[in-house]
Amino acid sequence: MSAPQTLILGSGIVGTAAACDLVRRGHVVTVADRRQEALAALSNRLDLATAMVDVDDTAAVAQLMAHQDAVVSAVPYSYGAALVAAAVANGAHYVDFGGNPTVVKQQLRLDAAARKAGVAVVPDCGLAPGLANVLAADLIGALDPGPIDSVQMRVGALPQVPVGALGYQLTFSPGGLINEYAEPCEVLEHGAVIEVEPLTRFETVEWEDWGPLEAFSTAGGTSTLCHDYAGRVNALEYKTLRFPGHGATFRSMYELGLFDETPWDVDGRLVAPRPFLVEALSTHLPQDAPDVVLVRVWASQGTRRVGLQMVDLHDGTFSALARTTAFPATALVDLLVRGELAVRGARAMPQAIAGAQLLPELEDVGITVTELNR
Repeated sequence: MSAPQTLILGSGIVGTAAACDLVRRGHVVTVADRRQEALAALSNRLDLATAMVDVDDTAAVAQLMAHQDAVVSAVPYSYGAALVAAAVANGAHYVDFGGNPTVVKQQLRLDAAARKAGVAVVPDCGLAPGLANVLAADLIGALDPGPIDSVQMRVGALPQVPVGALGYQLTFSPGGLINEYAEPCEVLEHGAVIEVEPLTRFETVEWEDWGPLEAFSTAGGTSTLCHDYAGRVNALEYKTLRFPGHGATFRSMYELGLFDETPWDVDGRLVAPRPFLVEALSTHLPQDAPDVVLVRVWASQGTRRVGLQMVDLHDGTFSALARTTAFPATALVDLLVRGELAVRGARAMPQAIAGAQLLPELEDVGITVTELNR
């Protein structure tokens, strides 16, 4: 077959990693962004095409999608529904890194249209949601048919050395970070889907070489798992890992209303707290120090317990978070366009690919998942 044609929207940290991996896999890659300097830096680094386009220009984006085999969106989640519609209309497979349950539900409603177009739409296709959810589904599949007591997911992207009072550095969009900390979190309790507040349900997690850590509820990590396994799994929950003290600080901001998107009247001026907070995080949080991504997923059924774990480090070129977010999606795209994955329609990542198909692709780039011995 001829080389696959793949469009990447966004040339940030994750978009750049995705471009690198797809070029490595033999794709003819076009990267679109509104920032000319970012595109110039990327084209100097990789053999690919670039297009200076603002994702708000829906007509221009749709025109770029024409004749593409696949589209990878590495732009903010708020564009997700419109981009899926455009990709399906152009007969292109579509993946993104999701993270917002409301937007993902809108995207999944295009299942019938995607099937008719003969393409796959897979949002929530990064680390978590994404790879971690595939691992959870694999563990569920490894247990006996029938009720499952618990499925637990703990995921964190951290500086290898804690930085500042937050013990944190900026490794992806601060807007995405606040979204995870601001939205309700879906969990399963007693087999039913419920919502819990973000930045709650704290626990201590021991982790050799990296702990102790704290874990707390954040939004988006369960993706569709709660709805997929309601009635079969008694308890299912996703929590984010951070160094101790981080979550309480952000919970204080949440309770003070600093995540609000509605403007406040401050001395006659309208000021929306969330954009101000996002700008402050972007300006003052450290960046670019070596990071680590930690993933631990386990499931229990009676006396039986199965688990998987991953530790990934900055590889000298890409951060651990960029690697573990971009490369699951690019592996999936490659399998789709090469016809090695026959899925069509709109679905979350665990419904599109199993670990047996995904994990060997990740091992090729040094991302290794091991059995959890506990």
